Amino acid sequence: MICYQPVDDSPPTSGSTPALRRRRLLLLGVAAGLPLAAWQWQPAAPVQPLRWQGTAMGAPASLVLYHQDTQRARTALAATLAELARLEAMFSLFRADSWLSRLNTAGHVDAAPKEFTTLLQAALDMAAKSQGVFDPTVQPLWQLYFEHFVVQGASVAPPPARLAQAMARVGWRGVQVQGHRVALARPGMGITLNGIAQGFITDCCTDVLRRHGFEHMLVDMGEPRALAAKPDGSAWRIGLADPREPGRALHTVQVLDRAVATSGGYGTQLDAAGRVTHLINPFTGRTAPVAESVTVIAPTATQADALSTALALLPAAGVAARQALLNLHPGCSAVCIGADGQVREMEALA
Repeated sequence: MICYQPVDDSPPTSGSTPALRRRRLLLLGVAAGLPLAAWQWQPAAPVQPLRWQGTAMGAPASLVLYHQDTQRARTALAATLAELARLEAMFSLFRADSWLSRLNTAGHVDAAPKEFTTLLQAALDMAAKSQGVFDPTVQPLWQLYFEHFVVQGASVAPPPARLAQAMARVGWRGVQVQGHRVALARPGMGITLNGIAQGFITDCCTDVLRRHGFEHMLVDMGEPRALAAKPDGSAWRIGLADPREPGRALHTVQVLDRAVATSGGYGTQLDAAGRVTHLINPFTGRTAPVAESVTVIAPTATQADALSTALALLPAAGVAARQALLNLHPGCSAVCIGADGQVREMEALA
């Protein structure tokens, strides 16, 4: 059953961030005053915005759509939710029957769906561009930290031997994609696509809505993507959370035909002290700081999601390294929020 309701034009209030969730954006969905000069369409009658809210990959998800035909909107939403369910069945780590879980269990899969190999190849491409900082094979490290801190409730780091054992199973070059067959080179290897899958699902759901005739929309299946302007010609406005106080927007960006993704350690903290987070550096086994974040604005949510993850894993002091990686992605920009609350905006240099 699809549930949707008119969007209140006032900014929604933001709540606290759940302990095990990766969302960092406060979707304001408000006219931001950036008129689209070349956009001249005027609706014959006032268009009522519609909002759907639910979950995607275990995180809050939403759609904001503009269309005069309610039945057409209902049909489009049904198709979009069907696409969401189909993709979750590929990428979820919490479903034993997903393609990703089957790969991690058996070490290989044959006849994998096109979307599965496409996303995996995109993850490997980001791994290559980031020189391995973004690495989809950090799943053994994630599993170690999750079991150690969350399941067992430990307060100190895992034994060095266990950490070394997990790190020996990490390495993106050990992932082999040949047509529709995917194989892992070493026993015990595992993949997580959590640093890119939500963006990819957002893009796929956006494509579904486009095929149903939607042009003005904000799609957020974990990472938001804004298409065109709102019907009044204004841009979408998205608030970026303060890592030190995630319920508060510290900075805002205004977007037209762009996707926005934020990565920060505060999204998921694994230990009670907040020293261990979900963003793991594959070279050191250490995690990204809890009080910092990186937001990327890019043409697609897939690109924004993966690039924000990679940039967040580079030290905040390494501005040159972040700039060099950003430069490999023309048309993208980044907003870095430091532990002191300072905001630094960066642009990809051609």
